[in-house]
Amino acid sequence: MGSSGARRGPVSPAAIAGWAMMAVLLVGAFLAALGSLNQTIYGASSFVERYLEAIADDDIGAASTTPGVALDAAELAELGLPENVSTAMFRSGVVESGPEDIRIVSDVALPDGSHSVTASYRLDVSIVETTFDVRPIAPLYGVLNRWEFSVSPIAVIDVTAAHNPLFTVGSLTLDTRATKSGDELTAFTQTAPYLAIAPAVYEFGYTSTLLEAVPTALPVEPSSRPAVTVDSLPTATFVERVQVQVNGYLDQCTAQPVLQPAGCPFGIEIDDKVVSDPVWTMVTYPPVTLAAGESAFEMPPTEGIAHISVEVQSLFDGEFSQLEEDRSFMLSLTATIRPDGSIAIQLR
Repeated sequence: MGSSGARRGPVSPAAIAGWAMMAVLLVGAFLAALGSLNQTIYGASSFVERYLEAIADDDIGAASTTPGVALDAAELAELGLPENVSTAMFRSGVVESGPEDIRIVSDVALPDGSHSVTASYRLDVSIVETTFDVRPIAPLYGVLNRWEFSVSPIAVIDVTAAHNPLFTVGSLTLDTRATKSGDELTAFTQTAPYLAIAPAVYEFGYTSTLLEAVPTALPVEPSSRPAVTVDSLPTATFVERVQVQVNGYLDQCTAQPVLQPAGCPFGIEIDDKVVSDPVWTMVTYPPVTLAAGESAFEMPPTEGIAHISVEVQSLFDGEFSQLEEDRSFMLSLTATIRPDGSIAIQLR
């Protein structure tokens, strides 16, 4: 009976050598590809470049979760910041503009495995070069490099909201009183720190019916602590509403048929006998102007003119006459905005 199949002879040494050579080549190719990936996509330069591009793309979620960006309690304390410092600016729509024309200038490997990566970019109208120190962390899948910032690039912006606790940055409106309590809540000018992704340009301002602040562009570089003041001042509507209140108050004064209207800034003393009810009218209302004071908006002493018309009889010769006289007076006040948005004025 014949054999059911051909018998295979022993594998030749040449075949074994060939297979071994192929395995060596495959391993070499894999290691070369791995090394290339770790030098490019997973390199320190690419890590920094991706962070900057995330800000440029307004992907603030990706930028803020980049390893080494978040600050822990110890780092916050070292910066003199409370643990509840606001991170409200960590969102899209807040950055006015991110870094542009990003270019890696140099990538220097250090003996401890960390890298110093210098990037060039345009921020607003300036060309900026920043060196980021990055260090390796546990590799991805055990073979692909991963990095974190040795020093967080987060910036701290100290915002002073003058004469109004609210301000806007980008599409966001923030209240500087958010983490405050007690007497701090009533201060006319408030200051609060905010963490901000950097580098980026932020625009601060405020606009409402009663208050307006001229927008201020603030370029913010990594790991910096700039300050900005949002100076809210009365709008024309605010001034008009105060003027209405002032005019109404003075109209109530003129409605009093007496020589010295009670609680009013004008009046007259007459030595002769008054034989008719005095009639007051306003000739000129004091024009309202408002400027920021220490605790409220203030109107300086401003002249107005009232007119009195009254019939009198001379005590000297008994003659009757009609007294018509303009009486100038000064009026000053302070104005504040109540929590419900109405205006409170206090005469001085």
